[in-house]
Amino acid sequence: MANHKSAKKRIRQIQKRRLHNRYYKKSTRTMIKTLRSITDKEEAEKFLPKVVSKIDRLAKRNIWHKNKAANLKSKLMKHVASLG
Repeated sequence: MANHKSAKKRIRQIQKRRLHNRYYKKSTRTMIKTLRSITDKEEAEKFLPKVVSKIDRLAKRNIWHKNKAANLKSKLMKHVASLG
């Protein structure tokens, strides 16, 4: 257990940030799942930019690695292109 005041504050900050990151990761994963379940190409093309934006935001904030984000975006774009 932390003894210093600054260490206790750091623990509080980390817990808060962890919950924040978990929320955004989970909501993005749900959006990805939704996009993969869409069968209509027009609807998927409308939804894709929103998902890509979320993925980019997570990569920018180092919640996801930039290569993971790039791979996900590539696979999703391939998926949307294959619909029709």
